[in-house]
Amino acid sequence: MSEGRQGGSLAFGQVVIGPPGSGKSTYCHAMGEFLGRVGRRVAVVNLDPANEALPGPCALDIAQLITLPDAMASLGLGPNGGLLYCMEYLEANVDWLQEKLEGLRGHYVLFDCPGQVELYTHHSALKNVFARLAKWNFRLAAVHLVDSHYCTDPGKFISVLCTSLSTMLHVELPHVNILSKMDLIEQYGKLAFNLDYYTEVLDLSYLVDHLASDPFFRNYRRLNEKLVEVIEDYSLVSFVPLNVQDKESMRQVMQAVDKANGYSFGDQEHRSLEALMSAAVGADFHFSSTLAVQEKYVQSQDKAVEEEVMDL
Repeated sequence: MSEGRQGGSLAFGQVVIGPPGSGKSTYCHAMGEFLGRVGRRVAVVNLDPANEALPGPCALDIAQLITLPDAMASLGLGPNGGLLYCMEYLEANVDWLQEKLEGLRGHYVLFDCPGQVELYTHHSALKNVFARLAKWNFRLAAVHLVDSHYCTDPGKFISVLCTSLSTMLHVELPHVNILSKMDLIEQYGKLAFNLDYYTEVLDLSYLVDHLASDPFFRNYRRLNEKLVEVIEDYSLVSFVPLNVQDKESMRQVMQAVDKANGYSFGDQEHRSLEALMSAAVGADFHFSSTLAVQEKYVQSQDKAVEEEVMDL
């Protein structure tokens, strides 16, 4: 194993963040299984004190240190205030985390983080914990999950872009933005533009024009134009589409994250990946590219239109 600048062995991993319901725990479970099948020793660390229904086993749980119900009961706090306190408590007791993580050296670590957006836009507790992890020679990438249903609402999508940009600037880690639940996108409604418009975050002036067709948003056109200018000036936000049921989609996300955190796998893992992907041919969900996702979406919309015409 490589040696870090401070003499400790390097460890690689992901901090999985995003709003509630975006699929963080499901992603950690699915990615853990996928990486395990290509030969990586994976450990899932739950840093969400409100997460009581983990989809799979975790090697380390913050509940061993503090739980949200205990914080709320002992301090008289609500859910949001209690969660912020838990993260501040974790920061104050970060030596506990370091001691527990020492037993996971040699593992690729997936940190399942809480869903409160303020933790990644302006609150400093988790950001400081991530900085300490870097000092302990963890090479991490932030994986920011966003539910793909936001693509069907231009106003919400602009909000998502602003939140993603703010998160990238605040967390200060190599960042991969993910549009999750792509297998459900045809259920969310018709997209105003092709899917690559949203994943690549192309010329957003079209989105502002589309919003202006709505009488409500017409009054806020100037505000939307300024928000779009901020997003485009930084030119940082783009998305990788993800369907956790599809091995090709998981491979694309894995490669994007490996590029972000600097992980380099050897020949054995490469052969395992090739064997795994060859077995995936013919799977029910097979998205080899964003274009293929778009084609599946368009086919679904065309079928819905045909059914409506037949009903008439």
